[in-house]
Amino acid sequence: MLSEQRWFQWFRIYLVPGLIFQSVIVGGGYGTGREIAEFFLVHGAAGGLVGMLISCLVWGIVLAIAFEFARLTQSYNYRTFFQALLGRFWWLFEVIYLLIALLVLAVIGSAAGEIVEQLLGMPADIGVLTLMVCVGALAFFGSRWIERFFVGWSALLYLTYIVLFSFTFSNYGNDIMQRIAAAEVSGSWGVDGVRYAAYNLNALAAVLFVVPRFRRSRHALGAGAFAGVIAIIPGIFVFVTLLAGYPSTLSAAVPIIDVLATLNLLWLFVIFQVMLFGTFIETGTGVIHAVNERVANSFSGRNKAFPQYYRAMIAIGFVFVATYLAKAVGIIDLIASGYGMLSYAYIAVVIVPLLTLGLVAVIKQSSPAYKTAYSEK
Repeated sequence: MLSEQRWFQWFRIYLVPGLIFQSVIVGGGYGTGREIAEFFLVHGAAGGLVGMLISCLVWGIVLAIAFEFARLTQSYNYRTFFQALLGRFWWLFEVIYLLIALLVLAVIGSAAGEIVEQLLGMPADIGVLTLMVCVGALAFFGSRWIERFFVGWSALLYLTYIVLFSFTFSNYGNDIMQRIAAAEVSGSWGVDGVRYAAYNLNALAAVLFVVPRFRRSRHALGAGAFAGVIAIIPGIFVFVTLLAGYPSTLSAAVPIIDVLATLNLLWLFVIFQVMLFGTFIETGTGVIHAVNERVANSFSGRNKAFPQYYRAMIAIGFVFVATYLAKAVGIIDLIASGYGMLSYAYIAVVIVPLLTLGLVAVIKQSSPAYKTAYSEK
C-alpha cells in the first residue's frame, strides 16, 4: 500500500504536469498534423526531427525554470506569475496570450467542424457547437475534473498514436526509412524548433494550477524536464507518420487524415477522429481554464466570489468568437501567419525573461545566503 501511495505521489508530481501541458498543446500543436508540417516537415526528414528535439529541449529547460519560479513566488495563475517576472509589464503576456488563445480556438473549432462533417455527414456547425458544450462543461466543473480528463485522455492519445504509427510503419516502413536515410535538411530548422516551442508555451498558463503540489526544487525542476519529453513524443509519432505521404502531406489542410485515408482502415479512422475531437476539447479547456483562473484571482483580490457559471460563459464566448475568426481567414492561413508572428512575441515576452530574470531569481532564492537572510526577517 505504501509503495502504491509513493508511486501515486510521484506520478502526480512528476508526470501529471507534463500530461496537462501535452493535453493543452496537442489540439493546436500537432493533433491535425498541420502544425508539424508547417514547422518541421518543410525542413525534410532529418531537419524536422532535429528541430523537434530542439523544441523538446526548450520546453524542458523553460518549464523547469518556470515551475520553480512559480513555486518560489507562489504564482498559481498567469497574472501573478508574470507580475512577479515582468513587473508592471505583465500585461504584455496577457495581450499575446489572449491573441493566441483565440487563434488556437479558431484552429481547433475549424478542425472539429470538419471532423463532424467528414465522419457523420452533418453540418460543421454541429461540431463547433459540441465543442462549445464540452469545453464549457469542463470549465464549469473546474481544476479537479479538468486534471482527471486530461490524464485519462492523454493515455488514450498515446495508445492511439502508437497504433497509428505501427500500422503506418508496417505499410510504408520502407518509404519512411528511405526518407529518413536521405537525411534531407532544408531551411532554418533550428529557428522553427524554437518558434514552435515558443508559441506552445501558451500552455504554461494552463499548468500553473498544479504548482502547489511542488514542495521542493527537485519536484518543480523534474516535472519541467519530464514535461518537455512527454509533450514531444506524440509529435514525433505524428511526424514519422506524415513521412509516409511526404511531400503531398505538406499541402494538406489536415495531413493526418490524408495518411489515415491511405491506410484504408475504417475502424482506425473512426477511433482516431474521436480521439482527435477529444484533444480539441482538452486544448480548448486548458486555454480557457487559464483565463478563468486569472479572472478568479481578480475577483478574489476584490474580496468577491467568482460565480461558477461565469467559467462556462467565458469558455463558450471564446469558442464562439474564435470560430468566426477561423471561417473568415481559413485554417492554413491562420497557422502559417498567426502562429509564426506570435511565436516571436512569446520568445520576447516568455522565453527570454525566464532564461534571464527568472533564472537569476531562482538561483538567488535557492542560495543558502538568501534563505538565511530571509529566515531572519
